[in-house]
Amino acid sequence: MSAPDEGASRSNRARRAHRPRPGLDVLEARIGHRFTDPSLLPLALTHVSKAGHTGRVGSYQRLEFLGDRVLGLAIAESLYTAFPEAEEGELSRRLAGLVRRETCAAVAEAWEVGPHLNLGPGEVQTGGRRNQTILADVCEAILGAVFLDAGYEATKAIVQAAFRPGEVTGAPRGRDAKSSLQEWAMARSLPIPVYEVVDRSGPDHAPVFRIAVRVDGIEPGYGEGNSKRVAEQEAARSVLSREGIGGTQDQDGTHG
Repeated sequence: MSAPDEGASRSNRARRAHRPRPGLDVLEARIGHRFTDPSLLPLALTHVSKAGHTGRVGSYQRLEFLGDRVLGLAIAESLYTAFPEAEEGELSRRLAGLVRRETCAAVAEAWEVGPHLNLGPGEVQTGGRRNQTILADVCEAILGAVFLDAGYEATKAIVQAAFRPGEVTGAPRGRDAKSSLQEWAMARSLPIPVYEVVDRSGPDHAPVFRIAVRVDGIEPGYGEGNSKRVAEQEAARSVLSREGIGGTQDQDGTHG
């Protein structure tokens, strides 16, 4: 029985491997920009593990650097206009919530960037198309590419549509869960919370991490996620919720 099952598994993997990649025009439609320079979007999608292969030169890293700055400026300008009564501290907290890695990765996922990424074989095998760091970096690289292709106003329009900085519910009043828990502990002269992986399950390309956070004097908190970063946030959030510590924001923008 094992041989036919193994053969079917190999056949399924082969079909997935040869599945045609969607055209870049599909991605351009989701982003909301048609590139005049046809070289920019492929470059924004090329990971360093693929750079230099198949005739390509470079990776998205320089575009990511540029896009990070353009994103920050576009959101800062939008927040300044949308919230004329907000103080500097509130604007800074809103900005931090919108430019963080998790938000950029979520935008890239909404654009369905994954199938279009140019990755080396190692990154493909380890689930690079769903890697939150890569997705966040590519989101910023795409914004840098749009900036070079069409200028600041075109990039700002995409940022306003994808990140929605003018929405009241889209920005946090407090810090992320890990930062909030650390500040709470420090305010009580406690050691900094300690995070440790207590379990790892799932295949290599789609792992699930279970992480415990330990704070002196209270029960540990636990969280799960497809990355250590996400699981740590969930663990911190579980402690904050259980102990009744406010001022945190869930990943979906709701407050806990």
